[in-house]
Amino acid sequence: MSKITVKDGTEIYYKDWGTGQPLVFHHGWPLSGDDWDTQMMFFLEKGYRVIAHDRRGHGRSSQTDKGHDMDTYAADVAELTQALDLKDAIHIGHSTGGGEVIRYVAKHGKSRVAKAVLISAVTPLMVQTENNPDGIPIAVFDEIRENTATQRTQYFKDFTMPFYGYNREGAKVSEGVRENWWRQGLMGAIKAHYDCIKAFSATDFTEDLKSVDVPVLVLHGEDDQIVPFANTGAKAVKLLKNGKLISYPGFPHGMPTTEAATINEDLLEFIQS
Repeated sequence: MSKITVKDGTEIYYKDWGTGQPLVFHHGWPLSGDDWDTQMMFFLEKGYRVIAHDRRGHGRSSQTDKGHDMDTYAADVAELTQALDLKDAIHIGHSTGGGEVIRYVAKHGKSRVAKAVLISAVTPLMVQTENNPDGIPIAVFDEIRENTATQRTQYFKDFTMPFYGYNREGAKVSEGVRENWWRQGLMGAIKAHYDCIKAFSATDFTEDLKSVDVPVLVLHGEDDQIVPFANTGAKAVKLLKNGKLISYPGFPHGMPTTEAATINEDLLEFIQS
């Protein structure tokens, strides 16, 4: 397997296929680079170099008990992009991966990044605070922590229903998609998943969004039950210097999987623009 060892000794697993302009995919919680299978195949066939890594503690990367915060996640990406000598890259992040993308571009990637994409992303800030009064109450994230710590196996199985909008009337449920999510989740370390909840919910990306100069595409489903559109995508695009928003009525949080045909075409148009 392809891995790099970062400064603190953690091994980061990655897939690197094809040639051409590099597209780097950043997965959501608590998944792995496998969550991008549909996009990896689509863009590989279009002539791009496609790269997807497993965040530390997730998937096939080291199950370390340290470094589960956005600054470290972004620093890991910086080491990966340097090791692979990626230039003129487009970084595409889903959910937690969207936060990782904008933190990486803001702190490390300006000389190496051409564009960025935030899909169903946790930016600018999810949790309710004095300065973010319409955010999600901390009790919701405490419940996610409790269930992850005490009944992760069943909780992850149940989580797939709102994640993909499978709990909506008339939804066509794919048990294979649900089981693949569950498989990816249980490959990772419970400690990494527990700590990552704070990273994705309580990290404020406001200044990161403001500082990024490259074009950024924001894609968000209007029926996202995990990362509500009004509190994230709708706000994030207003903070960007060069941002574009596409919102999708009825699309769920996991729309890169359930609505891959639409998402891939919109990504391709942005990448080629």
